[in-house]
Amino acid sequence: MRWTRSRGFTMLEIMVALLVLALGIICGTAMQLAALRTRHQSALLTQALHLANSLAERMRANSITPPLADAANPYLSFNYDALAEPSPAPPSPLCYALDAHCDRSQLAQFDLYEIKQQVHASLPAGRALVCRDAGLWQGGRLRWRCTGGAGAPLVVKVGWRGKRPDGAPARDEDGEFVPGVAVAVGALP
Repeated sequence: MRWTRSRGFTMLEIMVALLVLALGIICGTAMQLAALRTRHQSALLTQALHLANSLAERMRANSITPPLADAANPYLSFNYDALAEPSPAPPSPLCYALDAHCDRSQLAQFDLYEIKQQVHASLPAGRALVCRDAGLWQGGRLRWRCTGGAGAPLVVKVGWRGKRPDGAPARDEDGEFVPGVAVAVGALP
């Protein structure tokens, strides 16, 4: 009896090829998900930076000469959490029009109202804070807590309740959610 040599693939070769193909598809899908997560985080960081810069510019434009004491500065009382206050109440008057005749304090309240609306609309469970903070960083990460002090720089912090890739909340050592960005307001002492 003569044995003839098969010219096709064996079942083992086909199974190995399918295994390699399946691993390739799984790895490609994981890379795509990581890229989507990174793109989303990048978009949130960009939006947070835009909001922080916008508020800092509004604060610079509305600075009062001589500068207000911290207790009288309406911007320094700003601590907004979109989960705690999902529908911020509008100030009176609304300073949209040039003929609104708003003083600096009313304009500051209007600025803060607009930033609240933008944070709520563009960041998931967004937060924004204006404070004096000399210690922005803790363990190489931004933190929400402000150190305060009259000589500390005025800072705008904007962020959201983010998560790590494993799904755990992204928190700092104080147990607070990590801010996305912090912008120093240079024009105000």
